[in-house]
Amino acid sequence: MITINDIRPYHDEEVNEVLCSYVRHPMFQALLDFTFPDKSMQEVVAEVKACHSISDFQTRIVYQSIRQVLERSSDGFTTEGFDRLDPDTAYLFISNHRDIVLDTSLLNVALHDHGQIMTASAIGDNLVRKSFLLALSRLNRNFLIFRKLGVREMLQSSRVVSSYIRELITGVNRSVWIAQREGRTKDGDDRTQQGVLKMIALGSDEEDLMPYFKKLKIVPVAISYEFDPTDMLKMPELMAKHYDQEYIKSENEDFNSILKGATGQKKRIHISASAPLAEELDEIAASGLPVNKQLQMLTELIDLRIHKHYRLWPSNYIAYDLLHETSAFASEYTDKELRQFQRRILRRVDDNDPVALENFLKMYANPVVNKMQEA
Repeated sequence: MITINDIRPYHDEEVNEVLCSYVRHPMFQALLDFTFPDKSMQEVVAEVKACHSISDFQTRIVYQSIRQVLERSSDGFTTEGFDRLDPDTAYLFISNHRDIVLDTSLLNVALHDHGQIMTASAIGDNLVRKSFLLALSRLNRNFLIFRKLGVREMLQSSRVVSSYIRELITGVNRSVWIAQREGRTKDGDDRTQQGVLKMIALGSDEEDLMPYFKKLKIVPVAISYEFDPTDMLKMPELMAKHYDQEYIKSENEDFNSILKGATGQKKRIHISASAPLAEELDEIAASGLPVNKQLQMLTELIDLRIHKHYRLWPSNYIAYDLLHETSAFASEYTDKELRQFQRRILRRVDDNDPVALENFLKMYANPVVNKMQEA
């Protein structure tokens, strides 16, 4: 039987011992070399051993790592909407999901920079099979979502996760991040899975769900990358889906995606937080509709907010125009940006494969379609 101890991050009193045991691990040393390129190993080890809490580790190590990622592989990181949030309040951030590690890490950078409560973040257990990766995720305040369980075990696990989310937000005042769907969006069409909301709702002991969701203070979050550094890695799954074929991940696929997401060029990145959902939930509750219909309305509301706040880049407009053979958005990009994106296509897609080209372009064009539909 799965318990909270099976899914939780480390407690603060466990952090220092774990860090000391892993400080000489080759993968951890590689991370530290990347994070502190100008420090000696002795100085770095001292920095690590000075961490006695998850907050210490996140602010002294992880925050610096993400700043290095941004400096080396992006053209800038901007944020919006965080000034609408109360720095002393815990929220449930429900976000679109493009990158395994960066999405939640960048949210925490934004929260830290605005003096707000950083998150405990959901992560699939399939991503942390190796003991070091599991330890690193627990040090970074991740909690586990177990995949590939039987129906009964999945329900029991979901109850544990939902009660843990409730306790974090309403009990210890810790914000939570969870993706709007299981797994990353591969085709750029960001849609909330109703199953995610149903899992969260298991933590409620109230007959009406909307008042419970209101207590969790849901904040939809949109994150957009001008270039997705893992776009080519997502193509095999997109092609399998196009041809209605089963897709089986390779052994190191997720780890390779994590590395490529960190090191690949992203150009500009933007993350936008919506205002917390409140009156909208009252309206859904007042509708008197069945629970499933109310959950569908909430799903659509979250999608609307994410699409509305999604920052569109020249890459998105170019992909839309190329896909639809139009110049409708030509004013949104320059000739230089068009050529740059076309070179990106040529490096990634065989120009004799129109299906691959279509799927690649949709990956970037779908956010434009969603924005147009929500206008």
